[in-house]
Amino acid sequence: MSARAPTPHPRTPHRRLPVVKNNRSQILLFSILTLLLTAATVWGGRTWLRHSETLVFAVGEAHGPEARFAARLAAVLKNNSSRLLLKIVPNGDNAKALQQFDRGQANLAVLRTDARIPPRARALAVLEHDVFLLISPGGKKIKTIAELKKKRIAVQADSDSSVALVRNIIGLSDNPDAAARVQMAPPAASFDQLFASGYGAVVKVAHASRIVKDRSYEQFARRGGFTLNAIDSAKAIARKYPALSEETVAAGLLSASPAVPEEDLDTVGLQWLLVAQSKLSTTTVSDLARIIYENKADLALDSGFASRIEPAATDKDAFIVAHPGATQYINDDIKSFLERYSDLMYVGLAALSIIGSIFAAIYAKITRVAPEKASGLATAILDIGERVEYATSLDALDELQDELETTLRRVVIGLRDGTLSSDGLDTFKLGYEFVRDEIGMRRDHLKRHAAKEIAVKDVAANEPSRDDKVVAVKAAHSA
Repeated sequence: MSARAPTPHPRTPHRRLPVVKNNRSQILLFSILTLLLTAATVWGGRTWLRHSETLVFAVGEAHGPEARFAARLAAVLKNNSSRLLLKIVPNGDNAKALQQFDRGQANLAVLRTDARIPPRARALAVLEHDVFLLISPGGKKIKTIAELKKKRIAVQADSDSSVALVRNIIGLSDNPDAAARVQMAPPAASFDQLFASGYGAVVKVAHASRIVKDRSYEQFARRGGFTLNAIDSAKAIARKYPALSEETVAAGLLSASPAVPEEDLDTVGLQWLLVAQSKLSTTTVSDLARIIYENKADLALDSGFASRIEPAATDKDAFIVAHPGATQYINDDIKSFLERYSDLMYVGLAALSIIGSIFAAIYAKITRVAPEKASGLATAILDIGERVEYATSLDALDELQDELETTLRRVVIGLRDGTLSSDGLDTFKLGYEFVRDEIGMRRDHLKRHAAKEIAVKDVAANEPSRDDKVVAVKAAHSA
């Protein structure tokens, strides 16, 4: 390279390498966004799962026990901030309410097990029991069903369906003349009046909760006016007629003094069930069951209806199969944290996976500051080499040497921190060594050139000038 140095080229500005903080900041930002969006997705999923749902409750008379129970249930749901809401639809009677339920126009209804059971009805809870009390005049005990067949029977009940059921129980349904002996008792007729009218037995069908509160039995017992009889073969009867259930009248239930009955008696009865449509989701029915079973005291009516709410039978051979949501709550009342929030955890993990994958793809393909190849910096090295020949002083060479070392230092730091890849590192090393040697050669050249200039100046200083020589010659000639 020539030692002559024309005007140096303008120094190329340093190209700043992307620093590690850029990628780390993006990673941190995307991580925070992933967590925030996952939390928002879980919250949205929870909100969606818990969105308010209105259930239509078909009831009989507007002021009947079913309607009043439905009103209590609606209030309890509201007080517990449940997502479930009730729309109560009264009908003329319970049969019409069940027809509405059967048509799929209602989600909930209350039925007695001797009613026509809609095929899509699934049991949720037992609200009440109707107990059959077989009562005869004082001192005239009835021991068997065969003995009961021979008597004239009055049925005290809220509906005529109980009369037909009593006829079936004692086997008089196929004999019109015999069936005429089982009749509905006149309204408000007392036991004394019925016995005086020629009835040999009275079958009282009433809510168990109402029987407990009725003090008239005790008053009548003190006068020695009736005998409470067990129903013979109650278990066999309940098995023959699935609508019936085995019941037990506890000792002293009707009267404490005198004790009526004196010991536990077997009888049969009917159940009042809260039923739900089979198509209702398990989650919905499970939430409803939880509210019902955890707030029994608030659901009991003043009349006693629903005062002893019981779990529905969860056996597969039950007369009315329990809804899976009710079964889930009844059989697994206490859930672990993982079981209670497993759905939200699955949603969270799925959302985290999907959102994380999306942000990872965005980072890798779009926003990520990719490591620069080491070979790309060879251009900067060669640019320094091109400016070496224009350096006319050792100070200029020192600046180029510093720039070369700075580039090398940035390469080392980049390789350590990952902002620079090792791709083309051999090319960079070759360029670095070449420029380093060129700077050394240029430095030696400048040093030699500077030494020659000093020597020439010294010689010139020691030799007399041309004018001095002319003066000396003229002086010699003059002499």
